[in-house]
Amino acid sequence: MKYFKRASAVVAAFLLATTIGCASNPKQSSVGEYVDDTVITTRTKAAIFNDPTLKSAEINVETFKGVVQLSGFVNSQADINRAVTVTRGIAGVTSVKNDMRLK
Repeated sequence: MKYFKRASAVVAAFLLATTIGCASNPKQSSVGEYVDDTVITTRTKAAIFNDPTLKSAEINVETFKGVVQLSGFVNSQADINRAVTVTRGIAGVTSVKNDMRLK
């Protein structure tokens, strides 16, 4: 009986450690969140690339927990506004951080 209690305590501790290890915190994302962010980044890059008015090679896209950061250099304020609008239309985007600069 003593062995059973110790074994169950070890199993419970292991399960707790693995569950906590997979959880996210403000500075790190879980595996699921990372995959979601990768999908959002890919969709955003594709949408910007497919927009004929934007030069996608000069716009960088990064995503963390649904927040998309746009950076790079563009020719006009209209390009900045268009990139932000396109990004907000992507499913899963919670907000857009605009760090783009005019040339």
